[in-house]
Amino acid sequence: MTVFRARTVITMDPAQPRATSVTVDGDRIAAVGDSPTGVDDVDFGDAVLMPGLIDQHLHPVLGATTLVTAVIATEDWDLPGRSCPAARTPQEYRSRLADAESATPPGEWLFSWGYHRLWHGPLDRAALDRISTVRPIAVWQRSCHEWFLNSAAIAALGITPESMTGHGAADAMVDVAAGHWWEMGMNLLLPLLSPHFLTPERLAAGLEQMVDYLHGNGVVAFNEPGILWDLEPWELYQQILGADDTPMTSTFLVDARSQADAGMAPHDAVADAERQIARADTGKCRLLPRHVKLFADGAIISQLMQMRDPYLDDDGHPDLCHHGEWMMQPDVFRAFARAYWNADWQLHIHVNGDAALDLVLDTIEACMADHPRTDHRTVIVHFANSTEEQIDRIGALGAIVSANSYYPVGFADKYAAHGLGPKRADSMVRAASVLARGIPLSFHSDLPMGPASPLTLAWCGVTRTTSSGRVAGPEQCIGVHDALRAVTIEAAYSWRLEHELGSIEAGKRADFTVLAEDPYDVEPLQLKDIEVLGTVYGGRWYPRGHARARSHGSVAG
Repeated sequence: MTVFRARTVITMDPAQPRATSVTVDGDRIAAVGDSPTGVDDVDFGDAVLMPGLIDQHLHPVLGATTLVTAVIATEDWDLPGRSCPAARTPQEYRSRLADAESATPPGEWLFSWGYHRLWHGPLDRAALDRISTVRPIAVWQRSCHEWFLNSAAIAALGITPESMTGHGAADAMVDVAAGHWWEMGMNLLLPLLSPHFLTPERLAAGLEQMVDYLHGNGVVAFNEPGILWDLEPWELYQQILGADDTPMTSTFLVDARSQADAGMAPHDAVADAERQIARADTGKCRLLPRHVKLFADGAIISQLMQMRDPYLDDDGHPDLCHHGEWMMQPDVFRAFARAYWNADWQLHIHVNGDAALDLVLDTIEACMADHPRTDHRTVIVHFANSTEEQIDRIGALGAIVSANSYYPVGFADKYAAHGLGPKRADSMVRAASVLARGIPLSFHSDLPMGPASPLTLAWCGVTRTTSSGRVAGPEQCIGVHDALRAVTIEAAYSWRLEHELGSIEAGKRADFTVLAEDPYDVEPLQLKDIEVLGTVYGGRWYPRGHARARSHGSVAG
């Protein structure tokens, strides 16, 4: 046995909120507060021990691949071994992209992530050709739901306008002349781009960097909500995420959209999903049984969410040219949701616009009427735009919410002026309204959509402070305790793992995050700046920056 001692232990267990020690037997908590003698003792001194921080929803393949691109984004990114300052104007963006092209060795592709029109101005094939007509350039939009390619890249992939037609609804989400692919249209591009973008070397380097980044932010568990077997490197996940000295658990969900895109019938989907889970349902890197991810509308960061009221142009008038997109067409969404619901699976549903939330809630209501279920825990994922009446419905239907608390912080200023207007922009992520109805609330980063730092996500929920220094929707700010629950026990609850993770109680896994300060004692604006000293994972101490064995070479910078 080992006794871990600290100035204070925050347990997230209402029956015993605080202690000064935790006794661990193997990888399990044996006791909280009792300190037996004659055992190993790890004394963290004045530090603070709390349940291991959880990122409820992130994408390792997206996180890994963005981390090894030229990151030129709308905000600063502090990554292991490098800092990537924000580009906040079109001039800064184009200058930084040109610098990245100059720094890329001859003959190599230039991949960059982080572009956004509202900060960086219009982008298309012609603009990228002005950077280079020889080197293939591929720019991944900040949302990861759009790509822009120059002529050299399009030629290298053998793409023609004719090859991008005849694919159903995806055809309308491709513009070869502009070098632009978005939402469903990306399904036509990625099989061609992947051999260049998702090489084993790039993925291995990015995954190593992502593990270091997550560990440095105190993360002991994360979930990928929707695995794409054709694109994601499961063997590499096992080697890196599943390595003995990787101090975190990574879980994955079945992805219903990929089943639909492959032409699978809804009545065959559940059996196929069960086969997927049977491939990898054990270990520290595994699929969660009977959980499935569905998709409603497009990305908020692309402003492709389906909204009840029109988008606004820069003068505040209805923008008749701007509209949202569906990631699963409504009839397809309803059919797959019903198939999984009737089989008693837990649904996790990506939804960003209030019109799309209508579709989601109507579907749950219809499913509930035909096949009543208790404790179904359908997760409303992202939860960008909503109304108070919709939140009433979420509570009445027994659904729960996992929100990206970074949305109002990172985007409310721009979206108030472009697309949504002040009222809708500032009311994004109505966290306080969710809690007022007693609805379970967790936070996630959706890495790389937001920083995979649970303390930063908690800070976003508490302060809602934008880059301009103002508070977006102050009535939706929540308290520190609720924000910390959102990155611990409530995140575990959304995965049905609350008996394993999320609080410090006897019998649970011995996964802790060690902090230099007590998050309840610091000023709310300093919550994100608390130093993470390391983590205890499975009863083993991993100080921040600990050297892990690496078999895939150094991390790309």
